Amino acid sequence: MGCKGCSKRQNNKLNTYDWLCDVPDAENSTDFVEVQFKNTRKGYYLNSAKIPLEKGEIVAVEASPGHDIGTVSLTGKLVLLQMKKNNVRTETEPKRIYRKAKPTDIEKYEEAKAKEHATMIRSRQIAADLGLNMKIGDVEYQGDGNKAIFYYIADERVDFRQLIKVLAEAFRVRIEMKQIGARQEAGRIGGIGPCGRELCCSSWMTSFVSVATGAARFQDISMNPQKLAGQCAKLKCCINYEVDTYVEAQKRLPSREIVLETKDNNYYHFKTDVFKREITYSTDKSFAANLITISADRAFDVINMNKKGTRPVTLEADTKPQPPKRDAQDILGQESVTRFDSVKKKKKKRPVNKNNGENNGGENATNANVAVATSADTPAAPENRNKNNGENRASGNNRRNGGNNRNSNRENNRDKENNREANKENSRENSRENRESNRDNNRENNRNNRPKQRPRANNDKQSNNDKPANNDKPQQPIKQVKPAKTENKPESKPDNKPETKPEA
Repeated sequence: MGCKGCSKRQNNKLNTYDWLCDVPDAENSTDFVEVQFKNTRKGYYLNSAKIPLEKGEIVAVEASPGHDIGTVSLTGKLVLLQMKKNNVRTETEPKRIYRKAKPTDIEKYEEAKAKEHATMIRSRQIAADLGLNMKIGDVEYQGDGNKAIFYYIADERVDFRQLIKVLAEAFRVRIEMKQIGARQEAGRIGGIGPCGRELCCSSWMTSFVSVATGAARFQDISMNPQKLAGQCAKLKCCINYEVDTYVEAQKRLPSREIVLETKDNNYYHFKTDVFKREITYSTDKSFAANLITISADRAFDVINMNKKGTRPVTLEADTKPQPPKRDAQDILGQESVTRFDSVKKKKKKRPVNKNNGENNGGENATNANVAVATSADTPAAPENRNKNNGENRASGNNRRNGGNNRNSNRENNRDKENNREANKENSRENSRENRESNRDNNRENNRNNRPKQRPRANNDKQSNNDKPANNDKPQQPIKQVKPAKTENKPESKPDNKPETKPEA
């Protein structure tokens, strides 16, 4: 906002934005000027001398008696609207603007302003000595220092005639007493509200309307006096801001005094959520018991059923309303909230070190040799297991030694973890292969060790070779004995008898 719309000095209370500043000839439409004094006190004066004034300039205006010093806060056509809003009558002769403030005027004004706090403290002591039930909240000196205005708060009517005499003798100025309310006192002093913003009474609010506790009940606000009270120890003015909206919303909801009847129990009103249009009912009037929350439409349906003389089985609807299905789907993900979030990239595993690779190769070779040994002889399976366990332990020792020899850097720690995982996987795979090979060898040996049936001769006698094989000792290959060579011996002639073949 430019300096045309707002005042250059933003430390004044009740600043008004001139939204007509850009309208042509709006500044010259009237000669009335709004002048602001200490805190929230404002006055409207006639610029009869046609002095060119801008917002923020310090001027000397007419007062009774003498003159006062103030700051121009508004000029142009908007001044007439503000006068109409504040019920300022233009029929009587208005006060005039004398001139722009001179350095001597500003010096007198600063001297008078410096005495305000000390005067307020002294006047409170005088009022307490006189036994008056009143509180002097603020003191404002006139610009020329000839008059002082005392603002006080009192619950009852106070006779302060004796007080005025004592104050006039003590301060040697003309005394004026003004009674204000607690809200006006908070507006003059100023402060920050619980909402974190400047108080409404000191920033923009001019008319103070009474606030009742019924406004808090309409909005379902907890009746806690510490939370409902403002800095003026009265109910907050902002409670009245949304009462009309809540009252209209309550008209579209069922009455709180209606009791809903079902076949099991009677339900009484417990609380209402105006925004969601949901009502919570309880089976007891005094406290919460068996709370059930239903929609306002369902409550109207139950009320109509009770008027017809029927009672539903349960207070809740038989079929819960399903959310409406969306016809169009967001394929590109433009409506998703997390579409701009950074995706975490997966860390790639680094290659295994050569030393660990060699250790793993040695372990694999030993495990392969153990597997061959178990395939040849089945009784060697326990020995192979012991060897595997010893080799696994040795590989574990190698891993520990390798971990102790590595550096403490992060990269070496990551390599160490990867190597451990690789060694574990290799040991698991080797143990699985050994188990499978042992099982296959045992099955083959069991098949070979079974007794084989040979064809019998006519004599029905078994040969000596038909004995069952001994599984306890390993089978040895049969050696073929060669016949010894004889010299100068005639070969024996075969007999002429025919050969007899065994019958099948």
